[in-house]
Amino acid sequence: MQHQPILAAVDLGSNSFRLQIARVEGDQLYMLDGLREPVRLAAGLTADKHLDAEAQQRALAALGKFAERLRDLPRDAVRAVGTNSLRVAKNAAYFIPQAEQALGFPIEVVAGLEEARLIYLGVAHGLPQSQDNRLVIDIGGGSTEFIIGNGLAPLKMESLYMGSVSYSSRFFPDGKITRQNLKQAELAARLELQAIAADYRGQWEDAFGSSGTAKVLNEILLLNGYSESGITREGLEKLRAHLLKAGDTQKLDLPGLRPDRILALAGGFAIMYAAFCELEIVQMQPALGALREGVLYDLLGRFHDNDMRDVTVRQFMQRYHIDTRQAEHVAQLAQLLARQFLGDEADETALHMLGWTARLHEIGISVAHSGYHKHTAYILANADMPGFSKKEQTRLSLLALAQRGNLGKLQEQLKTPEDCALAMSLRLAVLFYRNRSNIELPALQGHFSGTKFHLSIDAEWLARNPLTETALQEDVRQWKTLGMSFQPVPQ
Repeated sequence: MQHQPILAAVDLGSNSFRLQIARVEGDQLYMLDGLREPVRLAAGLTADKHLDAEAQQRALAALGKFAERLRDLPRDAVRAVGTNSLRVAKNAAYFIPQAEQALGFPIEVVAGLEEARLIYLGVAHGLPQSQDNRLVIDIGGGSTEFIIGNGLAPLKMESLYMGSVSYSSRFFPDGKITRQNLKQAELAARLELQAIAADYRGQWEDAFGSSGTAKVLNEILLLNGYSESGITREGLEKLRAHLLKAGDTQKLDLPGLRPDRILALAGGFAIMYAAFCELEIVQMQPALGALREGVLYDLLGRFHDNDMRDVTVRQFMQRYHIDTRQAEHVAQLAQLLARQFLGDEADETALHMLGWTARLHEIGISVAHSGYHKHTAYILANADMPGFSKKEQTRLSLLALAQRGNLGKLQEQLKTPEDCALAMSLRLAVLFYRNRSNIELPALQGHFSGTKFHLSIDAEWLARNPLTETALQEDVRQWKTLGMSFQPVPQ
């Protein structure tokens, strides 16, 4: 990637949408501008997990505002990520294209563990260096992430389905705070936390809270004299008594509590209080960084050839005992052919996707050799792959599935000429290197018109390799099932 002086991150959170713009100076980021819109997306999730029309309109209006600030930035300089509410919304596939149009940039919906990784990256860059393990808790609108890390590296990550907006809607729908519903909220959160508590207790020295809930609780405790420094168990106990005494969120008059935070306060408090109890936290400091800063630093890494996706691919190759030489042969040939087929339309992002798929195309052999491409596709679609969005994993999975076998089943998935060209490139690379040896390949020249593939190949080489010629003819038949022409032409 070329040097980009300005980067931007868009965090489509379950409570707020945030935009952060930063200037790049070497390997450092200097925050320039930020916007926050209290969309409360999680509050718009219906009982059957659909985003209602009002929440969608709030979201689109916020993204329209962000679009004005992002208008002059190139596509690679902006990364927009969606979190829990977009992960669980059943109509997200309908809403996201509208959101992308309003924003003017693609939107990635990240998995819970990927969200946790990005949160920790953002928090860690804002903390002084330390040899100690750190606990980071990020209470969002729809989910809460728990990370233990050291330096810039996360060691343990969890994402639990509980958030300030969802818990406030579930346990305090009318804004009333009683001993009974507050206790129910706390117990529900503690029940979720019990699944991870044994692995987290005693594994860290310092605790930090990122994002809005931690920051607002810290402000309330300090400004009301409930704590002298940070969030403490004693301070939370005092705030708990105040909430019960008020009995209604609308009657709360607390210094440090902004009006747009009132509706989500009770649910966020219950989760934080439960975390202090279950994880035996005594004191927590608010963190400067959060998800959006993590997205920016992750994006910066891509420009500095330190892409987390490359790291993940290497780790997967080791985990699944990939034949590295074979994988590199296939990757290099696939990318060469893709550049020929796509010509001036070749997109570097697409070529990266092809290279990653090629290097991982045989991981399914660890499950079974028969139909290994299907196992590979399943792993790529469903595994936790740090750095990759769900949309990117879906594309990796599709290309892996298309590497061999019946193409007719992929008629509804291989829709774009680019994906067809990438699939063809990978199929040919796998085909030519099927004997897994250091064969000397013939000169190959490919051309693609959008519906017709043309591949020039040395006639004498083809005559010496009849199995390859037979396989090419079988691929001619396979592409016909998609209504496309493939012509391997001996020269």
